[in-house]
Amino acid sequence: MSIQFDFVDLRLFTYIAEEKSLTKAAGRACLSLPAASMRIKNLEQSIGVPLLNRSAQGITLRPAGEAFLHHARQVLGQIELLSSDLQEYAKGIKGHVRILANTTAMTEFLPHVLSDFLAHWPDVNIDLSERQSDEIVKAVSAGVTDIGIVAGSVKTAGLLTLPYRKDRLVLAVSEDHELAHHDRIPFERTMDCDYIVLHEGSAIYAFLNRAAGEINRQLRIRIQVGSFEAACRMVAANVGISILPESAARRHARSLPIKLVELENTWAIRNMLICVRDMETLPHFTHELIRLLQQDGVANEGTHHP
Repeated sequence: MSIQFDFVDLRLFTYIAEEKSLTKAAGRACLSLPAASMRIKNLEQSIGVPLLNRSAQGITLRPAGEAFLHHARQVLGQIELLSSDLQEYAKGIKGHVRILANTTAMTEFLPHVLSDFLAHWPDVNIDLSERQSDEIVKAVSAGVTDIGIVAGSVKTAGLLTLPYRKDRLVLAVSEDHELAHHDRIPFERTMDCDYIVLHEGSAIYAFLNRAAGEINRQLRIRIQVGSFEAACRMVAANVGISILPESAARRHARSLPIKLVELENTWAIRNMLICVRDMETLPHFTHELIRLLQQDGVANEGTHHP
């Protein structure tokens, strides 16, 4: 089957999906209405299946249209990334690495490694963003990001995965809290306590909400904060309890009156992985960054107490 379309078709179709009107979409695409109509007609004929439902109330997408829209947005997104990369090359930048990571990796493990890497590669830029592990896998699979750092429990079929670090979540409580006399406790036992959590956009917030949902409970959120340090200070003030990466919690426990309690749940210990689509297609400086990440993981293995 020979499908005839170009980037104008893709852009026009996304406008139609957003506007639910061919007239408005044609205007956004700087096309006449007849030209836009002909493009959609030719597109549907090339594919061999109608993409749109047309009615007096407007235009809606058929199932094939939904699938086409999904791929059209991916292709257009890749073109925007290409344009951005080429502009940076024109400004003298020789490379670009995109990384998506979960909360722990982004805040605890990556900063010093990326600092060392950027010092040795002054002509390479890095985009670093936080996402949930399942979203990271999708982004790596789609080629939207170069490197993903995920919890080992997520499904990574079709991707190359490399061992990175071990991530343990612990319960942080005030020394005066009723749970402070415990050394180990199941997550379920904390459901009646007030929680201090990170902001809603953080991956760890989504992870804990999902863990609570799996036992048909909800976190009793007393306050949301912007950092692990702020969470620990609130815990020390006995505002509530918090679940945090052990590395961050232990660092702040040295100077604050808080106690760390081990969580009995298996999900509290997560083997973190580096995932990529294909090492052979990555530039040499990305290989070097992955090597530094793994080297850092090995150097710090076993440094956190259980």
